[in-house]
Amino acid sequence: MTKAEVSFLGPVEVRDLAAQLDIVPTKKLGQNFVHDANTVRRIVAAADLSEDSYPVEVGPGLGSLTLGLLEHCGRAAAVEIDPRLAERLPQTVAERAESCELELIEKDALKVSREDFQTSPDALVANLPYNVSVPVLLHMLAELPTIRRVLVMVQSEVADRLAAQPGSKIYGVPSVKAAYYGTVRRAGAIGPHVFWPAPKVDSGLVRIDCYSRSDGPTTSDAPEAPWEISPQFRARLFPLIDAAFAQRRKTLRAALSGIYGSGAAAEEALVAAGIDPKQRGEKLDIADFVRLAEATRS
Repeated sequence: MTKAEVSFLGPVEVRDLAAQLDIVPTKKLGQNFVHDANTVRRIVAAADLSEDSYPVEVGPGLGSLTLGLLEHCGRAAAVEIDPRLAERLPQTVAERAESCELELIEKDALKVSREDFQTSPDALVANLPYNVSVPVLLHMLAELPTIRRVLVMVQSEVADRLAAQPGSKIYGVPSVKAAYYGTVRRAGAIGPHVFWPAPKVDSGLVRIDCYSRSDGPTTSDAPEAPWEISPQFRARLFPLIDAAFAQRRKTLRAALSGIYGSGAAAEEALVAAGIDPKQRGEKLDIADFVRLAEATRS
C-alpha cells in the first residue's frame, strides 16, 4: 500500500483555520494544536503502525495529527467533543487528504463506547487533552478491547508517571492501571514550540504495546496477557489499586482495611496472595495486584 498524498497544516494554516471557526484555544478543553509536520510524522512513526491499521484519535482539533495518520494508514477514526471542530474536520480531510477515509464521532471521549464505531480501531494515537489525559486513556482502553497499540502525547510529568516503575516516587495509580493493559514505556519528548498556543510545559510520548484480551478478538498477533483482562476482573482489581495509593504512607494492611472490612481481613488476603501486609502500595507491581485480586475472588 502506498502512502496517501496529504497536504499538512502549518502554523499559518492552523491560525487561519482557528480564526475562520472563531476558535480560541481553551485550557478547559486542553486545546493546544500541533502545527509542525515533522512532529506529526514523528508521532506516527513512534506508533509503529502497519499500513492497514485502523487508528482512533481523540481530540483531533484542527486535524494536524489526523492528516498524519491518514497519510500512513489511509483511514482513521476521530473523536471530537467541540462541535465547531467536528463540523470542520471532514472538510479539512476532503481538501488535504481526498483519497482517505475518516470516521468522525462527535462525542465526549469519556463517554465513547465500542458501539460508536463502524469499524473497531486497533490503535489509539492522540495528542490527549492534558487536563483529562489519564482518564481518557484508561476509558478508551477499557471500552475498546481491539486496541493493540497506544501512542499518546501527554504532559511530560504524566508521561513519566504512566511509565514509572515500582518504588519510584512518581509510581502510582496511572502506572499500575496502564500496565494492566500492556507494556508501557516513554517513547520520546516534544517541546512546546510545535504547538499553538505554546503550552508552558513539555510533552512526552507514551507507548503501550497491548496484550490480547479476554474481552477482545479471538485472533490477534498481540502477546498473550499474563492475567485476565475483562470488565469483570477489572472491577475487582482497580478498587484495590485505588485504595492502595489513596494514602501512600499507609501500609497495605491499613490501606485495604476499608475494602476487606478490617485490617485483619486485609492482612489475611495479602498473605494469601504472597504479599507482605506491612508493605506499601508503591512497592507492588501490577502482577502483585493481580494476585491479590485473584486471591480474593468471591
